[in-house]
Amino acid sequence: MTPPLPLVERKQRQARQRIIEAARELFLERGFDGVSVGDIAERAEVGRTTFFRHFGDKQEVVFANEQELLDTIAAAGQADAVPAPRDATEALEQLRPVLLALCTQATADPDAYTRHFQLIEQHPELRGRDAVKMQQVADKLSELLIHRGSDEATARFAAQIALACYQSAKRLGDNPRTLVEDTQAAFSRALTLGTGTAETRA
Repeated sequence: MTPPLPLVERKQRQARQRIIEAARELFLERGFDGVSVGDIAERAEVGRTTFFRHFGDKQEVVFANEQELLDTIAAAGQADAVPAPRDATEALEQLRPVLLALCTQATADPDAYTRHFQLIEQHPELRGRDAVKMQQVADKLSELLIHRGSDEATARFAAQIALACYQSAKRLGDNPRTLVEDTQAAFSRALTLGTGTAETRA
């Protein structure tokens, strides 16, 4: 049985969650540019110092859940005993369940997922931050494969292909309710490239 978190940590997590929820409400009501850090702190009933303890700026609040995705990748590397992939195909196969788990996690609330990317598409600075976050995901995927014994070149190549599978599924389908299936199909296409196989679904 997992012991309860200390009171201070519970309060910190609650404050962080209030900040995230307040920011989402305000962005929806007023738009990203119409909301300040002070507005978010006031709605969340925390001080500005508390806000900056959790987030560097209001852009970071938009990407609050990305750290959970990175933690999921890190946990996959710590929990398993998967042998080192022998080549890029095996490396990509090993990343497939990890990416599908990330897609499932990211789309647990489909409406929130849609609002999140609508907000990003409306603001160039958020699109830039999103690109940085996606590269962090690719780096974590590379680290996962290297941890399993892959060489760095194979790990980085496979991680970029895996991320491309997700991004192509996201762009083509644009539907959080089918993102997992669309990403699965993209992996199947990537894994059959050069084999002459017309399969598009796993």
